[in-house]
Amino acid sequence: MSRVALIDDHESVRLGLEAACARDSQTVVFSGSTVVSYLEWRAASRSAPADVVVLDLTLGDGTTVTENVTSLVSDGASVVIHSVADRPAAVREALSAGAAGVVSKSSALDDVLDAIRTVAQGEALNNVEWASAVDGDRDFADAQLSTREREVLRLYAAGLPLKAVAERLGVAYSTAKENITRIRVKYVEVGRPAPTKVDLLRRAMEDGIVAADGASSAR
Repeated sequence: MSRVALIDDHESVRLGLEAACARDSQTVVFSGSTVVSYLEWRAASRSAPADVVVLDLTLGDGTTVTENVTSLVSDGASVVIHSVADRPAAVREALSAGAAGVVSKSSALDDVLDAIRTVAQGEALNNVEWASAVDGDRDFADAQLSTREREVLRLYAAGLPLKAVAERLGVAYSTAKENITRIRVKYVEVGRPAPTKVDLLRRAMEDGIVAADGASSAR
């Protein structure tokens, strides 16, 4: 069972999600229209951060996507963007700020619940909505990975331990480890940090290095 917070400035959307979460035995600990109100609730109640915050991409209080996602992630929650997902730049901005992924408001409620469960378990959210949006954004910053770095990332992000990656490529473990370090640095330099293996999988999917289902891509 996960602790879920819902932040959307449309009450009808929140009510629908609350009912769906209740049927799925997910506990909605907060429902409101702004990130500020959520953080104020946290401070006043001294409650732990929600496991997952389902956040509308654009709120009516004048805040930016980066401000909202950064505040929530810094506070200790994982963020699932619940949006129409038709604004590639905003989707990219949310992912760069640390959102775990995007689920479309046109999706079935079961898909939203699946996304909540996936992210609550610490897994990457693999869906075509945000991958397609990012892929269509020409301003998406390319990390300029070398051919070898792409090979290392492809195998590592697809699930192989780093030692197995080194063996598969016929290089020393220290070399493979150095490649992963350089890859992380390059992603930081273009504003797309990847501190964890899940983050590296997300970056690899965004860049077409592995397929959207997490499988290795020939690209």
